[in-house]
Amino acid sequence: MTESQPSPVTADDLDEAVRLAVATLRAAPETAWERKAGTLEWTCWETVEHLADDLFAYAAQLGLRMPPLDTYVPFVLESRRPEGPANTIHADPKAGPVGLLQVLEACGAMLSAMVRTTPPEVRAHHGFGAADPEGSAAMGIVETLVHTHDLAEGLGLGWAPPAGMCARVLARLFPDAPRDTDPWTTLLWVTGRADLPGRERPVKWRWYSAPRS
Repeated sequence: MTESQPSPVTADDLDEAVRLAVATLRAAPETAWERKAGTLEWTCWETVEHLADDLFAYAAQLGLRMPPLDTYVPFVLESRRPEGPANTIHADPKAGPVGLLQVLEACGAMLSAMVRTTPPEVRAHHGFGAADPEGSAAMGIVETLVHTHDLAEGLGLGWAPPAGMCARVLARLFPDAPRDTDPWTTLLWVTGRADLPGRERPVKWRWYSAPRS
């Protein structure tokens, strides 16, 4: 593939991202989940719930015969504390970290299944553009990679996803991102989490979910 024709983002990429994230997070101490996740105001437990909720929500948007293009499927969103994320998905605290990561893995599998089975012409609402299945997979991967970065900081873990995966989601969702820099550092930069030499770190950021056909 040439730079002008990057390889597509696939459900296999999403499966790999979630698999690697879960494998990394399994190494966290059981007592660490109430720590803050990196620079977020959420705990590490809440951040995994938020990530699972994102994956579930992207799957749900693809799940209707005629997805609405102006609103999200109206699941109830609830926050368990004032500063916490508003989610549909919450893990049972009694199940502990093992159960929490099962919730994450299951929601990732739902999105992968929907990406594989949804016709490519279907579009799903998102505030950053109506996404096709490939865009939905890419959004799920970005959420997984960058929130696992947040979690790794809070939990004291190492985390470095595959460069090729990072490059593919950058090409799909961030068309203006530099292509001559390390893809993982660049993905952290475009999401406001790292610096790139000679460039200001974004204060506000977004991706572009709609296909660029």
